[in-house]
Amino acid sequence: MAFVQATKKSKIKASVDDLVKNKWLYIMFLPVMVWYIIFTYWPMFGVVIAFEKYNAVKGIWGSDWVGLRNFRQIFTDPYFSRILKNTFLLNIYGLLFGFPMPIILALCFNEVRNMVFKKITQTLSYLPYFISTVIVCGFALTFLSPSTGVVNLMLNKFGIESIYFLQEPGYFRSIYVFLGIWQGMGFSAIIYIATLSGISPELYEAAKIDGANRWKQLCYITFPSLIPTITIMLILNMGSMLSADVSKIILLYNPTTYETADVLNTYVYRQGLLGSNYSYATAIGLFQGLVAFILVFGANLFSKKVSETSLW
Repeated sequence: MAFVQATKKSKIKASVDDLVKNKWLYIMFLPVMVWYIIFTYWPMFGVVIAFEKYNAVKGIWGSDWVGLRNFRQIFTDPYFSRILKNTFLLNIYGLLFGFPMPIILALCFNEVRNMVFKKITQTLSYLPYFISTVIVCGFALTFLSPSTGVVNLMLNKFGIESIYFLQEPGYFRSIYVFLGIWQGMGFSAIIYIATLSGISPELYEAAKIDGANRWKQLCYITFPSLIPTITIMLILNMGSMLSADVSKIILLYNPTTYETADVLNTYVYRQGLLGSNYSYATAIGLFQGLVAFILVFGANLFSKKVSETSLW
């Protein structure tokens, strides 16, 4: 018992010493902590309306308590299976086709030896990330227009009739994933480029002495060095498997493409902001958050056991 108390006192003393020693660092961190408390953690108390029949006049604390009724309604909602399927498919396609692209791009940049060309192409690859989603969707609407869009004009040249891309449910997922890759590929490659720049040149020199060509250096030095970063990024991506770029979808979809374009976020938007069904929309949002937490926790646990690389 005396040993435990002594250990506790030792830890408290160490914490106090650390606070005194690094006081200026903690003071610099204070505004960030206050910002998070006010704008990130305090609004989280609002999720309590997911368990209520929220009435704007009565307020959060005066509205009637309904327990889990809103959550049961999610699973009996006739649209739930469709929006859940669409959300998963959009994210799975994004993961399959979008996740490897920044890695491939970073590896390509790493192999370029002309520094001027490398800097220009790298800069050009970052630019789409800084373009507003509204403008990106405007590009899509313009290029895919059935009458004046360049895509349909090219199809017409080959004798193919114009396709109403944004009116056909079958094309929506491809358009959404392609725009996401185009917009984020270059910017997402930055973290992989930073990792590659940290590889010791001595490893490449030793490989050259052993007779390894560029391909073998890529396979046995460059790519293995990226695996921990790839694992971490994959775990983080698991947290967004039930999320989508709602602004992009709202700008591109319409009732004719709801079959493939309607996702949880857009349904929450329609239920909450357009339908004033705040409690139900909050329940769906809370469901998304819980599933995302489980996915990240599970992926992190699996990665820790398999590769010993994890977030915590």
